[in-house]
Amino acid sequence: MALRAQGVQRIGRAVRDALIDRPVRVLMRILAATALALAGCQSQLLSREELAALDYGPRPEGYEKIVRDYLRTRLTEPDFALIEFKAGPAPLYQKDTVLRDRQYGWAVCVMINDKDRRGTYEGFYPMVLYIREGKVVAANGNGLERAAGVRYARSQCGELGYEVP
Repeated sequence: MALRAQGVQRIGRAVRDALIDRPVRVLMRILAATALALAGCQSQLLSREELAALDYGPRPEGYEKIVRDYLRTRLTEPDFALIEFKAGPAPLYQKDTVLRDRQYGWAVCVMINDKDRRGTYEGFYPMVLYIREGKVVAANGNGLERAAGVRYARSQCGELGYEVP
């Protein structure tokens, strides 16, 4: 009876190793290799001269209207969305990464609370919008990249002088 129990345990370990442990180890190796590859793809920071050469243009007049007009087509319930302007506009630069091109312009930090499709408010989330030549040229914290963008937006709001709670 004891031999039979040991055999069942041995089979159980073999099955667990084949179905769970081995694939997890392979997946972890793939993730580690991908992370190393992506880390090597980020661009270098711009020099002082290159940063000075960026053309932010004049400080935007009526930036609140520019931001609201941009968000109107991107929010679920734009007429009922709560938009709080927290910081900016101020010149801001974000280096390019694997997931996005370099962004720069007059940055504005806003907190947005939009309604979901059921009509209930989702809760405030940060967004940073870059304005050049009177229009929004880039945004962090919205759309399909919202999960990753919110992380950038939190950081950038901090650079603009507002700490996101």
